[in-house]
Amino acid sequence: MERYVIITPVRDEEKYLGQTIECVLNQTVRPLEWVIVNDGSSDRTGEIIDQYSAQFSWIRAVHRVNRGFRKSGGGVVEAFYDGYRALQSKEWEFIVKLDGDLTFSTHYFEECFAHFYEEPRLGIGGGQIYHSLDRKLKLEENPRFHVRGATKIYRRTCWDEIGGLWVAPGWDTIDEVKANMLGWTTGAFPELQLIHHRITGSADGFVRDRVKHGLACYISGYHPLFLAASCVRRLVRPPYVVGSFAVLFGFLKGYWRNVARVDDSKLISYLRNQQLRRLCGLETIWK
Repeated sequence: MERYVIITPVRDEEKYLGQTIECVLNQTVRPLEWVIVNDGSSDRTGEIIDQYSAQFSWIRAVHRVNRGFRKSGGGVVEAFYDGYRALQSKEWEFIVKLDGDLTFSTHYFEECFAHFYEEPRLGIGGGQIYHSLDRKLKLEENPRFHVRGATKIYRRTCWDEIGGLWVAPGWDTIDEVKANMLGWTTGAFPELQLIHHRITGSADGFVRDRVKHGLACYISGYHPLFLAASCVRRLVRPPYVVGSFAVLFGFLKGYWRNVARVDDSKLISYLRNQQLRRLCGLETIWK
């Protein structure tokens, strides 16, 4: 049996949380423990968590005080770490960061762990995120090395080596880049689908989400040339100019406000080297 634990930070997820919990309950391989962190919800989210935790001893609730606003990026990691500190199971092999608005098959975790056992150096993995749009499933495209923050599985040895998660926007890229730098592989499993019922960034609004993305790129240590090239490439995708300038604004905002970057010069150097190689058409963690 795979020894894994799940931590799920949630805020105002009463609409979908019950479906996610039922998906985990129906897994062919259940976790040792599942800590669901209510990050100050103002709806019935906390009540739903308490109902299930009362029925299942391996589901535990952590309730945080409502800060009065949704704190993007670092806020979800702060909530995650409240759940992490509340874990009672110590002998886990894998730790999962799972959002509370996902649905997936009953074999999802069993099939994910099959990948980990087939690839001893696979440090971070997870399924592919899809959105249901106009009754059709649309893949949320990402770089080859990237696993969406909504569904991340960390091998314990990799988790220990990367030092856990950076508590700031960009955390779900920093973890993978550092893992790759240390010799691990990371990536999503294309045959395993999860339906994300809330489109990524929709809680903040599109423009604000793109600004947040640009700031996350700054915090992660992106090379300015790579960021500029990304903005140019984005011009051909809706909403065209607005999206590109929002990302650029967020990136420059980091400089203007002297926002703290990830405190790892080797990591930033590695990331920038990979980005410059990609601009030159050389092999990288992207492809």
